[in-house]
Amino acid sequence: MKIKITAALLVSMLFTISCTNLNEDLYDKVEDGNFGNTPKEVDALVGGAYSSLRGFADGISNNYPTSEYVFFLNETASDEATIPTRGTNWYDGGQYQDVQKHTWKADNRLILSSWRYNYTGIAKINSILYQVDKSALTDAAKAPIYAELKSLRAYYYYNLLDAFGNVPIVVNFEDTSLPSNSTRKQVYDFVEKELLDAIPHLTSNVVYSKLTKNVAYSLLARLYLNSEAFIGTARWQDCINMCQKVTGYTLTPDFFANFATENQKSPEIIFAIPYDSKAGTVGNYMNSMSCHYLHKLTISATGNDYPWSANGMCAQPGVYSAFAETDKRRKCMVAGDQINVATGQVIIMDNGEPLTYTEAVTSVADAKENQGVRLGKYEMKAGEQWERDHDFVLIRYAEILMMQAECYVRLGSADLAKPFIQQITARAGEEMPTTIDLNFIDKELLKEFTFEGRRRTDNIRFGTYFLPWWEKGATEKYRAIFPIPSTVLTTNKNLVQNPGY
Repeated sequence: MKIKITAALLVSMLFTISCTNLNEDLYDKVEDGNFGNTPKEVDALVGGAYSSLRGFADGISNNYPTSEYVFFLNETASDEATIPTRGTNWYDGGQYQDVQKHTWKADNRLILSSWRYNYTGIAKINSILYQVDKSALTDAAKAPIYAELKSLRAYYYYNLLDAFGNVPIVVNFEDTSLPSNSTRKQVYDFVEKELLDAIPHLTSNVVYSKLTKNVAYSLLARLYLNSEAFIGTARWQDCINMCQKVTGYTLTPDFFANFATENQKSPEIIFAIPYDSKAGTVGNYMNSMSCHYLHKLTISATGNDYPWSANGMCAQPGVYSAFAETDKRRKCMVAGDQINVATGQVIIMDNGEPLTYTEAVTSVADAKENQGVRLGKYEMKAGEQWERDHDFVLIRYAEILMMQAECYVRLGSADLAKPFIQQITARAGEEMPTTIDLNFIDKELLKEFTFEGRRRTDNIRFGTYFLPWWEKGATEKYRAIFPIPSTVLTTNKNLVQNPGY
């Protein structure tokens, strides 16, 4: 098949790299008009957009969504998780400590990774939209493809809206000019319009890991839930309305089925990033980032058929004890004595002390190897490779239930929240509270979605983000969004740094 590379396209490709400081090389060739006539060819194009969800790594930054950068940024900026320095490990220039203390600067690598992850996905989608536009498909055939791709792009822009606020909106692959900032309100309006325009052309079917009407409704519900925090306008009823459009999903009776190696079977998962190490997917190593180096001995009798662990992220003090002992979800964290499955004895660390995970952490700057309760939400089992095979969950039906409950409470109708809360607490093995208020909702969100990368957004919406907590003083209001990375500002002089930085 012939390939066409025009001068305008070449300049556009260079713009994609320079504007957002990306290394975009997957879609640097555009097929001619004979491409895109078969379902297989179309699937190949659209599949490239979905593969961007897995992120990438290069010499500039680590941009996998489950990594110690992109995922951990939202986690460690919240009241949920921390990455303490342990001896000489996990200091890395103080970047994790700065996120914990809310003292980050524009050169923090976690912030750069988040920016590049989302804009790389956007750049890929823009290039694929260009290819679809130039294909031989009819306008009627292009419409659902455009809807799917633009909805996925809206997901990335929602992330940027949440994290950075005033970001450039780049949608034209042929536009070689350097963009300027859009206001947060403009980005908000763009995300909303893209999703609303796409919905009529998206499938109503439940399709795993694809952009469907259900996924678009869920993203709009998230947008409206956080509308007051994003743009100062509350849209609680609009959030409820979108949640009520989501159909075809139920809570799985076993909470942890959502996080099993074969979690694609869960009837609760609305949207996820698929992984299959045998198919060559990379970047899904979050399960190796939390536990102690010797944790493999709790899973494998020899320690040879389970990956090495990095002894990094853990829960902040107070998170584990927020769970009642009867709460089934408490097992999403690994605490206490760690037993060698070969000997039945507590594992002894190299310093001669027992490997006992404690909730207490001395400080973010000086923690012991065993301090901090560890992430254990996704299944860990012998025989796994460094690249895990569980799919990374982005949206669950439990979120749809909790969003409705929260919005009803905020609208002064707490009684209407009960049916939604009942489903959540019953599965957790907990009793319904006598009072459903925002304080309860906030705590329930912490327990239901521990280590799912969404706690920072909840903290901001509830206002707790700005209050002091463990190893963090009061946070200035401008830090509700991150700064535009310094290297991006250097590359594109049309961009203006977010206020306060």
